Amino acid sequence: MNTKTLLSVVGPTAIGKTKLAITLARHFNTEIISADSRQFYKEMAIGTAVPDADELAAAPHYFIQHKSILESYSVGDFEKDALKELEQLFTEKDIVVMVGGSGLYVDAVVKGLDSFPNIDASVRLDLNLLLEKEGVTALQQKLEILDPEYYNKVDKDNPHRLIRALEVCIGSGKPYSTFLNQDKPKRPFSIITIGIMADREIIYDRINARVDIMIQNGLLEEAKALLEHKNLNALQTVGYRELFQFFNGNWTLEFALSEIKKNTRRFAKRQLTWFKRNKETLWVNYNDNTKEIIATIENKLKA
Repeated sequence: MNTKTLLSVVGPTAIGKTKLAITLARHFNTEIISADSRQFYKEMAIGTAVPDADELAAAPHYFIQHKSILESYSVGDFEKDALKELEQLFTEKDIVVMVGGSGLYVDAVVKGLDSFPNIDASVRLDLNLLLEKEGVTALQQKLEILDPEYYNKVDKDNPHRLIRALEVCIGSGKPYSTFLNQDKPKRPFSIITIGIMADREIIYDRINARVDIMIQNGLLEEAKALLEHKNLNALQTVGYRELFQFFNGNWTLEFALSEIKKNTRRFAKRQLTWFKRNKETLWVNYNDNTKEIIATIENKLKA
């Protein structure tokens, strides 16, 4: 039996993952690995709902605002760094908490990534130019031809995912999907996944309220300062893409904000679809008593 356990807290955006993760970290006297792929970037604090100063002080966090949007940082880099940090933390702790809504990044730590061939960097440059000139539709059409199987699964509104699949298709001459679901090494720790959910209307209300709070906290100013970098992969993110349309005069502010809320709701739906694939997840309601959640986890730890 593994004596070390990773508690992975997942769920849709704005559901309260940070709050539960901190409660668990404090109860088990441990620390937190963040698996939110946009909270890595120090320039994007407001639009990614980075934990505030009080939350960060309540329990030690790793992988929060440790990179710049100008740096290249892939899911493979995160997998390697997170496993190294976990190895260190597990020398002192029997339990570590991981929290995040980025399904691929969570899976990278929990399951491991599929192995892909090295691709010449020029392929990605060409695809980024295609995105800039012709938009995301051109990427979608190209992927539908080169890998219809993955096209039917991928988040088609995420240019980063589309470009990643296309560069493998073009660089290897094989469909991206043929490299997926390979055998992966077993992790040297146990994993308990806790998923937070709520009725759809509650999730949507929480999302709408969070967007309003972000605007009050200065999201407009934060996004405007990043406008010159709008083509970077880190900024192909809900909350920024829509405001860039406003700054460029294509949309009104009112419409941009409505699009942020709509696209965040869509993102939350995709998150739930992703996380529900794991049949071993312990699902809890967003307003469940945390003492009961902890008791359930402690029972699983003893099992």
